[in-house]
Amino acid sequence: MVSSDQRRRQLAKEKFERQQQRRAQARRRRQRITIMAAAGAVVVASGVAVYASIGLSDGDNEADGQSPGAKASQPAAPTPSEVKSPEPALSVDKKAGYSMKLTSDRGVIEFAMEAAKTPRTVNSFKALAEKGYFNGTKCHRLTTEGIFVLQCGDPKGDGTGGPGYNIPDEDLAALGKPEADTKVAYPAGTVAMANTGQPNSGGSQFFLVYKDSRLPPTYTQFGKMDAASLKVLQDVAKAGVKGGGADGAPATSVTIKKAAVTKR
Repeated sequence: MVSSDQRRRQLAKEKFERQQQRRAQARRRRQRITIMAAAGAVVVASGVAVYASIGLSDGDNEADGQSPGAKASQPAAPTPSEVKSPEPALSVDKKAGYSMKLTSDRGVIEFAMEAAKTPRTVNSFKALAEKGYFNGTKCHRLTTEGIFVLQCGDPKGDGTGGPGYNIPDEDLAALGKPEADTKVAYPAGTVAMANTGQPNSGGSQFFLVYKDSRLPPTYTQFGKMDAASLKVLQDVAKAGVKGGGADGAPATSVTIKKAAVTKR
């Protein structure tokens, strides 16, 4: 026969185990990261708007007293009928390598691109750069926990801009299978496309990885920075997020003065 003291100890043990399970689940939820950026236009009451964000999901309110975290917005992907501009005609040499040079007020950030692996992404960035699309734009978002990236490519500078068309995901098979909770390496120096969380929803926004990060294999990796460019990015990251926190405008602002793409 179980004594009352033994029963109390058993109940206390079970309660503790439940609390530990809830805490572990909350940690896993906080570690789920979705990088999101809009490319097409979404029609709203007074016109057209494009939604974008890096979403850092947080845990729900826990029964054992853990406080809930702020949840990031989850914008819907634009439908084909809402895309207003055509994707640039493919004109890059699909067998060639290209370099994209971002001359910023914090230094030069340059990265190599391989058209053989990501032809439509490279083609889009080349076409946009030639139009001066990125000139004068700000890198609007820095993350310093969970993932370590600086997000750029929005002409509005607030995460709501895009070119008015979508480009497809490319070379994702090389990253791995996009199963639930699967994360793959996005090493420091990687340049990858942001998206809305839906397939083939990239636009002009991209992110620069300044420290090894793990993300689902759903973001087209299309560039690799050299060591000098990575150092520029890491110096920006050291200053953190404006106003504190782990996700927001960088404290050290970064403005792209000019973007140029050349064939190597």
